[in-house]
Amino acid sequence: MEHPILFISVILEALHLPVPHGPVGDTVLSKLVSPHMTYTWLVMIFLIVMPKLTIGKLEMIPGKGQNFWEAIISGMEGFMAENMGKEGARMMFPMLATFAFYILVANLIGLMPGFMSPTSNLNITLGCTLIVFCTTHILGFKFHGLNYYKHFLGPVWWLIPLIAPIEIISHLARILSLSIRLFGNIMAKETLLGILFILAGAYFAPLPILCLGVFVSLVQALVFVLLSILYFSASMEHAH
Repeated sequence: MEHPILFISVILEALHLPVPHGPVGDTVLSKLVSPHMTYTWLVMIFLIVMPKLTIGKLEMIPGKGQNFWEAIISGMEGFMAENMGKEGARMMFPMLATFAFYILVANLIGLMPGFMSPTSNLNITLGCTLIVFCTTHILGFKFHGLNYYKHFLGPVWWLIPLIAPIEIISHLARILSLSIRLFGNIMAKETLLGILFILAGAYFAPLPILCLGVFVSLVQALVFVLLSILYFSASMEHAH
């Protein structure tokens, strides 16, 4: 279920663009102007423009905006270094920080009337998950070469027939668990907010749900990034 009115979709429809009313459109143009795509671009523009506006020019003696972003970035880098080591954190920081900021803003934007969370669409969460899944195994081959297959065989040879299928299924299951967890939680939040806005109007009734929505948005962004860190870290470690 989507919000009753999506501002970007209303503007695009006024420009006679074929905005689909379902999850995706039938033509290339309608796919490009689907709500989850247009709100994804809005989040991307926000993430590009906001740091520029708040930081401005980097200074040796930082101002309030630069101090704010430096505290967040250094905190995230320290957290990743504790779980992945300094080398792994330095290498994967750009991707993981991008996921963290994008998912957090994408989750939160749906709390405003007339906006939707791109992460309430399975196509978006599945795309993010496939990037994490492919990167995990690319890191495995990068650090271990062809010996990466030992991660799937278990500690002793006679357990290989039992461990190998379990490991393969567990790695494939990550695609479902990571994508559906984020999609399901944000979709549920969007649906509940939409129902409350229709029944009670945009006044006091949805306030508890809005507070819960902020909490769910923060937790789901943290869970996605934390699980990605654990997957990357495991693929870079030696097999036992």
